[in-house]
Amino acid sequence: MADDDDDVKQADAADAAGGGDEAPAAAAEGDAAAAGEGDDAPAGEAGDGGAEAGDPDAVYDVPVEVTAVLGTATMKVSQLLKLGRGAVVQLDRMVGETIDLHANNRLIARGEVVVIDDRLGVTMTEIIKSDHR
Repeated sequence: MADDDDDVKQADAADAAGGGDEAPAAAAEGDAAAAGEGDDAPAGEAGDGGAEAGDPDAVYDVPVEVTAVLGTATMKVSQLLKLGRGAVVQLDRMVGETIDLHANNRLIARGEVVVIDDRLGVTMTEIIKSDHR
C-alpha cells in the first residue's frame, strides 16, 4: 500500500512538472537519458523539426545593425545642401572622447576608436546595461 502511494506521488509530481506518462517511469528507474540528462544530440535534432524553447542557436542568424557614433551635429537643410566634397562637419565630441555603440538604434556600449591594418575599429570600454527585458 505504501508503494502505491509513492507511485501516485511521483506521478503527481511529474504531471505538475509537465512530465506526462513517461516521466514517473524514468524517475523511478533512474534512467537519466529518458529524463533528458546526458543527451549528446544538439537541440532541434531529436526529430521535433525545430529548435527547443530557450535554445540560443535560434537567434544566431538574426541580423543586427551595429552603429558606431563618433559624434553628432545639428544643421539646417540649407546648410546640408551646401556641403560638398571635402567639407568638414564639426561634431559635438572632442578627439579622444568615447564613442557610442548602438545595436538596432539602442545604446549598448561605449568605446574608443582604434586603427587595425589601415581599418578603423572600436574597442568597447563600457557595456551599457538595459532595463528592458
